[in-house]
Amino acid sequence: MTAVTSVVLAGVGGQGTILAGKILTSGLMAAGYDVKMAEVHGMSQRGGSVSSQVRFGDAVASPIIGEGMADILVAFEEMEAARYAKFLKPDGIAVVNMHRIPSMPVLSGACTYPEGGVAALQQKIRVVRLEAAKIAARAGHVKSANMVLLGALIEVLGLLQIDWQASIAQTVKKEYAAVNIQAFEKGRQAAGKTTPPGEIRHISG
Repeated sequence: MTAVTSVVLAGVGGQGTILAGKILTSGLMAAGYDVKMAEVHGMSQRGGSVSSQVRFGDAVASPIIGEGMADILVAFEEMEAARYAKFLKPDGIAVVNMHRIPSMPVLSGACTYPEGGVAALQQKIRVVRLEAAKIAARAGHVKSANMVLLGALIEVLGLLQIDWQASIAQTVKKEYAAVNIQAFEKGRQAAGKTTPPGEIRHISG
């Protein structure tokens, strides 16, 4: 990684993309990093795209990540991986949730869900694929899939020395802290399985 690390988290409204970005930012700040975060809220009521951009390091001038600048992309949905792939550096890494949320045009029959996006991405960079919902269900609740993806991100980043459990507990409602922490740990453990760079790592839970 460079002196400043840039992470893009992209998903669909309702998947908890912004929450994951906030926990990431909180943990990094508590660890002493200079952190900048930018949020883009799409039309979540209509399944619109939602993203967070997080940059951290010793000194960060701007939260904005331009095309070709991201070290890591975390895609909460397959189409979002293809949509945001342009932000990745040539040696970047994508963590992808193998989950599909059909858009309104797909649901109406006006078009079909695009195929092969993740496979095409894999031809260029290292891709870590997870079935986050299945892993989250094992942790206790399918809606904690965002914490599975956050855990996978932290494993890929190698930031294991930070007290992420504390950051999760301080951010989510008290009654949901335990299940979210469990999902985070399962995502981290899943992403810790070794795979040579440039190959897809597919984890079904």
